[in-house]
Amino acid sequence: MLDDERAPSPEETLRVIEEQQAAAARHIYIDPLVLYLPWGVAWLLGFTAFFLHYGLDGRPYAPISQPQALSVLMIAQLLAGAVAAYGITRMNRQVRGDTRAKGAMYGYAWFAGITLVSIIATRLASLLPPQESGLLWAGAMLTIVAVLYMVGGAIWLTWQMFFVGVWVAAVNGVGVLLGAGWHALLTAVLLGGGFIVAGLWLRRRA
Repeated sequence: MLDDERAPSPEETLRVIEEQQAAAARHIYIDPLVLYLPWGVAWLLGFTAFFLHYGLDGRPYAPISQPQALSVLMIAQLLAGAVAAYGITRMNRQVRGDTRAKGAMYGYAWFAGITLVSIIATRLASLLPPQESGLLWAGAMLTIVAVLYMVGGAIWLTWQMFFVGVWVAAVNGVGVLLGAGWHALLTAVLLGGGFIVAGLWLRRRA
């Protein structure tokens, strides 16, 4: 038997498998900065604007109106969503079967959840004082984010993603109990800043 026709050794087979796995991982790798940094920046900017509008004692810290703060948050979130969607779509193109179906259904769940919350908040916001209506919008949206991060962690068996959802839920719950000003401050610092730090830390680990 020629050398080229001999059966590969177990060590060679293992090396080939590891190389193929590493190549596949590089092919479908999503930069953590794409998933965390845009949302962190969006929340830091948007909720800082709300914090300056509300203040902690009912008096604004800067001449920023609620519509202006909302515009900053919505524009920043739209940009963040576009960047994150690009990263997820790019990854989803590289996979097939159940994994691709899970990714598609998960994306639809985000769209459905945000749409439903928007409908409910639009219907109820006019019945509340301005600060409470703003708190309704922010608290409801972050609830969807928290739940879907935890669901995503359960789908892909990723504790890291699950605990991110738990963190969002905890900060959101405490903020809602404390009021609009505190909710904006905690969200800007602990979620906005936290997502930026998480993205940089996960990128360094990767």
